[in-house]
Amino acid sequence: MAIVAENVRREYGDTVALDGVSLTVDDGEVYALIGPNGAGKTTLVRALLGTTDYEGRVDLFGGDPRTADPQRVGLLPQSFSPPERLTARELVDYYGGLYDDARPTDDVLADVGMTDDADTWYENLSGGQRRRTCVAIALVNDPDLLVLDEPTTAIDPAGRRALWELLESLVAGGTTVVLTTHSMPEAERLADRVGLLAGGELVAEGTPRELVEAYGGQSRLVVETEGGVADAAASAVEEAGYRVATTARGVVVRDAMPDDIGTIVDALAEADVSYHALRWERPDLESVYLALTGTGVTETGEAVEREEAAA
Repeated sequence: MAIVAENVRREYGDTVALDGVSLTVDDGEVYALIGPNGAGKTTLVRALLGTTDYEGRVDLFGGDPRTADPQRVGLLPQSFSPPERLTARELVDYYGGLYDDARPTDDVLADVGMTDDADTWYENLSGGQRRRTCVAIALVNDPDLLVLDEPTTAIDPAGRRALWELLESLVAGGTTVVLTTHSMPEAERLADRVGLLAGGELVAEGTPRELVEAYGGQSRLVVETEGGVADAAASAVEEAGYRVATTARGVVVRDAMPDDIGTIVDALAEADVSYHALRWERPDLESVYLALTGTGVTETGEAVEREEAAA
């Protein structure tokens, strides 16, 4: 077992950042912590690695995280600002020099797609290139446990997919990964198990499939209508035999499957109700988080109320 945490609590004055969190992370597993900014993800990561005070119990590699061998851990913090007047290559060289048996710098830079920009100063790199360089720094010691706090922030879609593939290859080689993210697709693709954090509490835990089956609800069809016709749209779809919820932007047809779309469209046409978009949605981790907390999570990590949550 790579990590065992029992009833971990952390307070900052009157603020409870962690409220009795318990979890385990198996060797060779990818464990994703999901939640918006302020949910407690970063504080929990710091507790698991012994870099903040906490109440409760944490074991890292079977012992106190504060005395664990740093050679075995790679960490990419959410906020990390290396010297900007060094190149990507120089940064990886520097941090590699802190370890007894670091990987070759060129190999690590190749892994994260930074070969062509290896000799560019950090201050002149794009946001995505900076983040990939920071991932390289976290990988330079070939860690047994890789901890990534929002690893794909500011990375473009192609770079994000490349990083996902890199992490998958590391896990195939036996690396244990703990990552925090507010990207539901990222967690669904990478994670063996997911912990959903809200207000410092672990509100649910399991594989993505288990969580979706338990809390995600049924599939649905979202019909975005012009202003003022949502009620008419809802009446037409209800008369066709479907359960409907009205939102400010239209209606949500509950339990709708792809085969139902034609019937629903015909019902709207017969009622002379116009619409500008149809979107069929299957349950996912976003649905789970909405069901359990009543909020959604934006791409920037903000917690937002979702109109569809009531559906």
